[in-house]
Amino acid sequence: MVLNNCENRTEALLQFIEESPSVFHAVESIKKRLLSAGYAELFEAGEWELSSGGRYFVTRNDSSIAAFAIPEDNAQEGEKNSLANVKGFHIAAAHSDSPSFKIKENPEMKTDGQYVRLNTEKYGGMIMSTWLDRTLSVAGRVVCRQDGRLVSRLVNVDRDMLVIPNLAIHMNRDVNQGMEYNAQSDMLPLYGEAGGEKGFMETIAEAAGVEQEEILAHDLFLYVREKGRVIGGSGEFILSPRLDDLQCAFAAATAMIESTPKDYINICVVFDNEEIGSSTRQGADSTFLVDVMARIQEAFGKPDGWLRQKIADSFLISADNAHAIHPNHPEKADPVNRPVLNGGIVMKYHGSQRYATDALTAAEIKELCREADVPVQIYTNRSDIAGGLTLGNISVNHVSVPTADIGLPQLAMHSALETAGSRDTAYAVRMFKTFYDK
Repeated sequence: MVLNNCENRTEALLQFIEESPSVFHAVESIKKRLLSAGYAELFEAGEWELSSGGRYFVTRNDSSIAAFAIPEDNAQEGEKNSLANVKGFHIAAAHSDSPSFKIKENPEMKTDGQYVRLNTEKYGGMIMSTWLDRTLSVAGRVVCRQDGRLVSRLVNVDRDMLVIPNLAIHMNRDVNQGMEYNAQSDMLPLYGEAGGEKGFMETIAEAAGVEQEEILAHDLFLYVREKGRVIGGSGEFILSPRLDDLQCAFAAATAMIESTPKDYINICVVFDNEEIGSSTRQGADSTFLVDVMARIQEAFGKPDGWLRQKIADSFLISADNAHAIHPNHPEKADPVNRPVLNGGIVMKYHGSQRYATDALTAAEIKELCREADVPVQIYTNRSDIAGGLTLGNISVNHVSVPTADIGLPQLAMHSALETAGSRDTAYAVRMFKTFYDK
């Protein structure tokens, strides 16, 4: 059977998520796709030689990535590489991280001389109970000393290795009446038996292809081993880890690769650390995006005022998944604005500007979706339920462009496994592609 476009996009999304058990793997996966599409890698510490019609990307901390494409220059002869016809920037932003458990230093902990557990801490605001009794493993990066240099290596222990076991109901009779989980005592993963033949860091070194004594430091996280899959009576839904926000990151990066810029410089930026507030050097509250834009200005020899002028005619779509109405708890949704799975792009509003959408930027998104022939729906919180922050208003602290916050509808946000619509990824790619091709 020939897959239709929605099925193709869903299949590609699930493959991308499987390749991305950590933020470092997600960025590496995007890098490979960009390189295959002819993008050239730049480095923040190096010189940037850019040309009209060029396609480039740069990473920061191996966990954030910004790709950009320059329009072909239609200026008069003698004005090549002048960006004379560029009106501004079309920017899409998503994030690479998801809630998880980070492995602490000196991770092995023995219990009664019998078991070895790993010492972990929370990363982001996950639904902790969803991590119990699941097959888990570890992925991330290690930094090693090799040949007198410090080298970063990706690591993924690609096998079923860990579990966080529940306490039997016989020992906690009230568990179904509500349970408050303690991250230090209830949520530590079981690694093996005390005196086992292979220690945890030896396992990590083996997976990274290095010697254990070469490892100086690590950024390692638990991840759920279940693969994403299509479910539902007619395949309407996706059940997968890390949909928030790899679904939007995938859609934006895919559209970027498939688009050709015309009057605007296209940028796709995927930030790290959204789940913990974005206030890191690779987060949305860093200078990463504005640094990239300033480097473009410098590479083309533009004066200081050029960037400020172009920012005034630019647009940013902040893409981070949104809450769909819950089938078992419809009362938790706003009485009127109630997004559904497979209902298309969700435009997010908040009266206190936790989301950056306003009347002007909302109208732009509605027109964009109309041009792309993509359905659009509205999300607002119930007035008595506080919502979370996302990328939009954080990013515009550094690049003050008109911004709309959008997302794709999903259920069980921040669960170990989340549910989304199997048609919505294709809608998002189409919308982003229309945005980049304008």
